[in-house]
Order: sequence, then C-alpha cells, then structure tokens
Amino acid sequence: MANAILLEVINNALRSVAEQMSATMVRSSYSTIVKEMMDCSSAIFDGQGRLLAEGANIPIHLNCLGPCLNTVLSKYFAKEDLNPGDLILTNHPYAGGKSLGSHHTKDLIMIAPVFSDNDELIAFSVTMLHHKDVGGVWTGDSWTVEIWQEGFLIEPVKLYEKGVRNEALWKVILNNTRNPRDMKGDLMAQISACNIGIKGYRQIVNKYGLYLVNEVIDDLLDYSEKLTRNEISLIIDGRYEHEEKLLHDGFQGGPYTLKLTVIVEGDNITFDYTGTDKQIRGPINSPLSATISATYYTMRCITNAHIPTNQGCHRPIKVVAPEGTLVNCTMPIGCFQRMATDHILVDLIMGAMAQAIPNKVMADSCGNNYDFCSGTNLETHPRGGEVNHRQYWGEIVPGGLGARSHSDGITIMSCNVTNCPIPPLEAQEIEAPMLFLERSILPNSEGAGKFRSGFSQRRKWKLAGYDGIWSHVSQKSKIPPQGLFGGMPGLNSKWIINEGKEDEHILQYANGDVIFLNYGDTITCITASGGGYGNPLERDMKKVKEDVEMGLVSIENAENKYGVIIDPETFEIDYEESEKLRGLK
Repeated sequence: MANAILLEVINNALRSVAEQMSATMVRSSYSTIVKEMMDCSSAIFDGQGRLLAEGANIPIHLNCLGPCLNTVLSKYFAKEDLNPGDLILTNHPYAGGKSLGSHHTKDLIMIAPVFSDNDELIAFSVTMLHHKDVGGVWTGDSWTVEIWQEGFLIEPVKLYEKGVRNEALWKVILNNTRNPRDMKGDLMAQISACNIGIKGYRQIVNKYGLYLVNEVIDDLLDYSEKLTRNEISLIIDGRYEHEEKLLHDGFQGGPYTLKLTVIVEGDNITFDYTGTDKQIRGPINSPLSATISATYYTMRCITNAHIPTNQGCHRPIKVVAPEGTLVNCTMPIGCFQRMATDHILVDLIMGAMAQAIPNKVMADSCGNNYDFCSGTNLETHPRGGEVNHRQYWGEIVPGGLGARSHSDGITIMSCNVTNCPIPPLEAQEIEAPMLFLERSILPNSEGAGKFRSGFSQRRKWKLAGYDGIWSHVSQKSKIPPQGLFGGMPGLNSKWIINEGKEDEHILQYANGDVIFLNYGDTITCITASGGGYGNPLERDMKKVKEDVEMGLVSIENAENKYGVIIDPETFEIDYEESEKLRGLK
C-alpha cells in the first residue's frame, strides 16, 4: 500500500481536478440555471471506468455518470475505438436498452477519454450539465407521458472525433432548441470543462508516473471500501422497512407507493425497492441510474463524511429495483420530472434507517420544489429579437430541511439530491421579463421538536412580459413532511396564482401540466418546511426564546408548541410557569 501522505496528496489532486471542471462550467456557461444555480457536475474515472473523484455540485447527477459511462463502453464504444480528441455526447435516459443513461433529456453528458503521452487510455473526463431547452412539447417541464415529448434524444455519439467536430450533429442540436445561443454557450462550457479534466489528470500522471498513480488509485478505492464497510458493520443486522407516498394529492390517480426494505448483513447493505408501484403514464418515473444516485447519496449522508468519495464506497452497496416500476422505468415512459420521486427516496431511506441508526438520520425535508416559465418582452429585452423572441427562467425553490438528533434543520436550502444555490433576484430579472415581489422566511412554519426543522420560504414574482408558459412541481402539499421520535410534521407546500386579486386561485395539485399566464399575473410559492426531531416539550427554552426574538416563532406558538411562556415586552422566559406547562413540576 502507498504511504498515507502520498495517498492523501493524490486524492486531493484528483478532487481538485474534478472541482476545477465544475467551476469551469459555472464560470463560462450562458444559462442562469448553471452560472447562478450551479446545475452541473463532473467526475474523473480511471481507464477501467472506476469513479475516482467528483466535482460535487448536484448529488443526483454524480452517481449517474458511472452507470452512463459503463453503458457507453459496453454498448456503444469499445476502448479500442476511442482516440485522443474524441468527445462522446448523450442525453438518452434509455441508452443501451436500460434506464442507465442520463436522468432526463435536459441533462447532457459528455465523456472525454484521457490518453497518456504514448496514446494509452488512462482515464475519462466526464461532465453533466442541465441545458435550458432541448425541444419537447413546451419550454417548461410539462406533464409528459412518453420520452419523445421531452426533447431530442441523442444516443451516445461522437460530437468530436480526433479533435474534429461533427458539424452535422452540431447543427441538428442547435436547430432543435428554442435557445440556440444559450445551448451553444453551455455546450462550449462543457467541452472546456472536459478539457480541464484531461489536462489535470495528465499533469498528475506526468508528475508521479502512471504506475504509481494506478497503484495509489487501487489503494484509495480499497481504503474507501474498508471505511464504508466499517460504518455498515456498526449497524445491527436486520431488515428495516418503510413506505412513502408520491403524488399524494391524487393527481393522475395518486397516491402511489414507494417501498423499501434495507437489509444489513455484516458489512454489506442492500436497498430493495421491491413492492414499489408500477411506473405510470407521466414524467415522475425514476430511471435506474437516478435511483442508484439517490441511494448512494443517502448512504454518504449516514456514513463518515471524511471517507473519500469514489468507487470503493459503492462496493458494499447493492440496489434492487424491479424493472417497470417508479424506481426503474422502461422505454418509452416519461421521466422528465424524476426528481419528484428521487427526493422522496431520500426520505424513504432515512425513514427505514431511523429504526437502526436514529442518531444519524434526519426527519423529512421539503422535497422537490421548482417553477419554470418562458415569456416574451420585445420592447426591453436585449435579446428580444432572437428565435421566437422568448426568454426562459426558473428556480429550484428551497424550503426547510428536516431536523436531526443533534441539531435544527437548515432554513431555505435545497435539500437532499438537489443542492442548487438560490440565484440572485437581479440576475433573473435581467435575463427575463419577470419581477420579484417577495422572498421571505415564513414564521411558524417549522416542524416543532426537541430540534426543529428549517422554516418554509414564501416567494412571489410577477410576469412582466407576455405569453407566459409556466410549469411547477412541489411535494408535501397534502401529507406534510413527517417528524421523527415525537417531532411534529412541518408545513405543506402551496402554489397560488394572482394572490389577493379577484381571480386568485390555489392550485389543486402540486405537480401538473403547463399553465398559461398573462401580463401582470403573479405566482406565489410557499414551500414545505421539514419535520421535527424529538419531543417539542424537551426543546431548550433558550433556543425557543431566540426563535421568538428573531420573529421566526410567535409567542403564542412558543407556548402552544414548546410549552415556553415568554413575556411579550421583555422577551424573558417564565421558567416556573413553563416547567409547570411542560409537566416537569
């Protein structure tokens, strides 16, 4: 085994390369969803296709790249068919006949083989970027029922061969998007990032030698595997079951059931989704690659954060997902909004593992919330004369995270497998015909507990253009995020059109088809919060007081939820009366 110092040095060098790749995409992309929300990811694999390091932006992306690379190498391009200067492109969720490609059509994956100075294939530089528009029925994320409605499909193909671009393919892509300018810019950002990966890996090999680097890689993977197995071995052997509901508001015949059995045997762990409902005629179905991603992500959350993230972490983990179900969909069913399922998978796993490792899990979080819209504004927008004169904007809207055994949940943060930052208001208003009216923390929205959840977000904007085409997704609209071990549920999500106006209406379903908007229409989103952890009457009274002083919890709720009586003028705690109320005296 290589010495520990060298192991750490090369591990950090690999991580640095992957992070530089992601940073390149963020800093050079054209689309707001990338340059402001970082909706892109990157990874470095060795010549055997084993994951070495990640540019950790979007968790749901990361563990998709490995299955997709394996699909490309096993079904489309043998290693001997690859050359320096090649660049493979795909966005097909069902590439190779299984749902082990991209997660959905807007996520374009680029794979660049890395060669040594003597033309030996030594690694792969891989990027994934969410593109603004890839055709399809609408610019937004509509309720599709088949994959062809979700945009153009590219099975793995060489966009570049020996450094020469496939101009016919390039033109086909740009002619099948409503935003060719942004598509071109974001593709070039991805290409640049792949080149950064190639350059960075070659520098590592040139510095330390290929033989030594390969030796260190083997040791790194074994090291991560050993640490992961050690973590699993601390869990009591057994079977741990849990269920969660999807589309619980009844849209399209819901609710549907996601079911999981976690089987722990020594230092091995199996996640068996048998019993999950069949796939539906809609876009919420999760490709197998996405289900694997969500599972691996959650395992990283409940194991030691200092374990190097690489292929070794995956070796003790087995995922069983029956084909043709919500967690392993089959061609040609839609999967555009698979995140609605993938977010619930995290809650599903946490709920099962709460029975075994209660101190390492968290209560339910806000789930998936987003809205996207396109509109026109020919008079003022600097690019108003482009194709269709249409600008496109949107946001993954963060809410509250669930509480844990030792700390409160985080307020207004993209939870679980998303991890996108909040884009600046001004950036969106510059890019598109819309105006923000409000973005605030919603008081009294938390899931109460010994440790409370994060709070909900209230967000409102107005269409300042014409011909608005708007789509939305959220979760926990009927069944709130659940607490753990006596923790209270959080707040439900809600969408309101034209709040406070005569034609105000609350959307019946949290996940639906596109809605057409007129100039001046407003959209209000109230995200879900999270669930609490532990009995609220055991919460530290001083923490309750802090929340009251910050305006997050009312004096009435401090008393009703937490059993803490606070003077409305001095904000002092009446400890004696509070203890009586809590039943402690």
